Amino acid sequence: MSETKPASSGPCKAPPITFATFVLSLAQAVMDQLGQAEAQPSSADDHHQLAQQSINLLEMLECKTAGNLDDEETKLLSTLLYEVRMSYLAATRKG
Repeated sequence: MSETKPASSGPCKAPPITFATFVLSLAQAVMDQLGQAEAQPSSADDHHQLAQQSINLLEMLECKTAGNLDDEETKLLSTLLYEVRMSYLAATRKG
């Protein structure tokens, strides 16, 4: 039986996903949801709720991956969590 190879997506082939690219994308989503990127949501409350959910997801990843990440990955996740938490606090205190 022959193995099925994944189809190439041509010139738009996505880069490989690593732990670092995954948590960076989640952190960027928080910043977007807090209105600190180009796209703005319809309301600040919607942004704050979405941002809190993304932060909760990063926190869950931190708990579930404890002891299974290398030092660089652990530091990246810890640093990103600190940064997005501080951004969340700043955004929610504004009003």
